[in-house]
Amino acid sequence: MTPIPCPFGRIALVLQGGGALGAYQAGVYQALHEAGLEPDWLAGVSIGAINAAIIAGNRREDRVPRLRAFWERVTERAVWPFAPEGDDLRRLRNGTSALGTLAFGTPGFFTPNRLNPWLAPRGAAGATAFYDTAPLRRTLEELVDWSLLAKAGGHPRLAVGAVNVMTGNFRYFDSAQQHLVPEHVMASGALPPGLPMVKVDGAWYWDGGLVSNTPLQYLLEDETDGRDALVFQVDLFPARGALPRDMEEVLGREKDIRYSSRTRMNTDAYTRHRRWQLRLRAALAKVPEAALTEEERALRDSLARLPRLAILQMVYQARAYEGQAKDYEFGPETMREHWASGHEDTVRTLARRDWLELPPEETGIVTHDLHREAE
Repeated sequence: MTPIPCPFGRIALVLQGGGALGAYQAGVYQALHEAGLEPDWLAGVSIGAINAAIIAGNRREDRVPRLRAFWERVTERAVWPFAPEGDDLRRLRNGTSALGTLAFGTPGFFTPNRLNPWLAPRGAAGATAFYDTAPLRRTLEELVDWSLLAKAGGHPRLAVGAVNVMTGNFRYFDSAQQHLVPEHVMASGALPPGLPMVKVDGAWYWDGGLVSNTPLQYLLEDETDGRDALVFQVDLFPARGALPRDMEEVLGREKDIRYSSRTRMNTDAYTRHRRWQLRLRAALAKVPEAALTEEERALRDSLARLPRLAILQMVYQARAYEGQAKDYEFGPETMREHWASGHEDTVRTLARRDWLELPPEETGIVTHDLHREAE
């Protein structure tokens, strides 16, 4: 793919949680990599945090191979000896694979606890989760160069979201503010009751998707460097969907709504904030220099150049044979399908060039959903 010149000062990649669907995000990144659009700011939740850590925690030439190594490892258990054709057989294959994940876990990610938590003594190890994520820690240690994330300025910034179990407060662990280790990423993906809470800095954390499954807001609130940003937001659960016709579809649709992003809510809030910034800038411009305090001068200067953002929203569209277990169906064939979909959707999006235009300063933000518009 021919490298695409980018007029934006910053490229960001925002990755939603979604378990096994995360292979779609890997395909998206591969297409960006081939187009020379390397992100310098990544934010993720749950599986998005794992993908983001592998991308940010490796040199450019190693990122796609390391992503491939992760996804091949966690999906290496083949359930059927052949890949069936037709929706009914594929639905049966996927269901069998999902049951295998529930029974045996998945390689390099999580394994069942030796004792069922319902039978474990209260407060004992393994009493608060069905699985053990020690394999994930070993995988992250192997596939992520944590020393690269500690280098200021010369490497992509990484932020992963988690929720404090005791306070219910959401928190981002940000490489621009602290040295990240595997536990930060594991905390972001510790979805209860399956996966165990993770201790970080003396507090216990669960999956950030319990509060916010898409870390877009964190990026929107960051205006520290004033650069215009091109944001690739990769969602794994669609907000829109068909009316359910049976219980399987009810469970799937409920999950989509629960974990879908609230992009319009975030962008509307950003637009309102931008309009107040412009009004304040105009008001400060009318005040004589001598009448301004030092704080007001600093505020005026910060408003002189307001960043603008273009968001390219990529939303995975599930196939007809994928049921409500799509986020924990770690079959190798399905992984390859998800990866290919992410790559194809991104290539189709990048073929359009609408997103190269900066949004007007009055709004400061524009959202494109080009891969679905092109269908």
